[in-house]
Amino acid sequence: MNFPSVTLTLGIALIMLLISTVGQAQSGGETIIKPAEAVPKTPAEELMEKGDVFDLKFQANRALNYYLRAAQLEPKNVPLLLRIARQYRYLMAEARTTEDRLKFGATALGYGQRAAALASRSSEAQLSPAITYGKMLPYQGSKAQVEATPHIKEAADKAIKLDPRNDNAWHVLGRWHQVLAGIGTLKRALGGLIYGKLPVTTNEAAVVCFERAIAINPHRLRHYIELGRTYAQMGKNVEARLFLEKGLAMPDKEYDDPELKAKGKEALAKIR
Repeated sequence: MNFPSVTLTLGIALIMLLISTVGQAQSGGETIIKPAEAVPKTPAEELMEKGDVFDLKFQANRALNYYLRAAQLEPKNVPLLLRIARQYRYLMAEARTTEDRLKFGATALGYGQRAAALASRSSEAQLSPAITYGKMLPYQGSKAQVEATPHIKEAADKAIKLDPRNDNAWHVLGRWHQVLAGIGTLKRALGGLIYGKLPVTTNEAAVVCFERAIAINPHRLRHYIELGRTYAQMGKNVEARLFLEKGLAMPDKEYDDPELKAKGKEALAKIR
């Protein structure tokens, strides 16, 4: 038997099989690897991409023009629901009347709650309702504010448990502590008598949250400004000035940044 000939034949066959398996072709002495075929996008994904262009520009109505159409195709798409909730929060901030602000807020809350119900293991989905509740608080009556308070804490806690590096969740929790710590004794007592007992917390707890947010993401001016405002609330003017000035010196990148800077300037003016 001619074993070398058989071996050579098998070797050539194996080489040819290997070449055909990896999908390579020889051209001009160079090996060309054929790219994998791209997975076609769904119609909803295409609409989302178009909406994302306007989301980045904070143009809520134009983004919603695509997002809402996409939601008709994929009503359980959690990232899409979160995008829609965000747009309605933008519209809420731009509204001129309390009625319109609360209407847009309620719509944002609805989409956020749907996302949270669909994605129990998503930190961002769990946080969305808390953000909306917080945005609605200034325009609500005392009873609604008291009722929303535990929902904000519960959602922020859950978001942090799911992702301890979610700096936005730490920020929301910090604001929760900050606002409640700043409620006067008389107002707290009256609120308790009429609407139910409010939670008791401290500015120190807010400081811990904002410091954690900064450690995770030092590029968001909101963390510095709210930490500075907390220190101002505590009467620690040196620390307050340091963090307020730090936040005010940072460039605007997010939708709320101009509003937060206005609050920071107001706080800074009071301690000078």
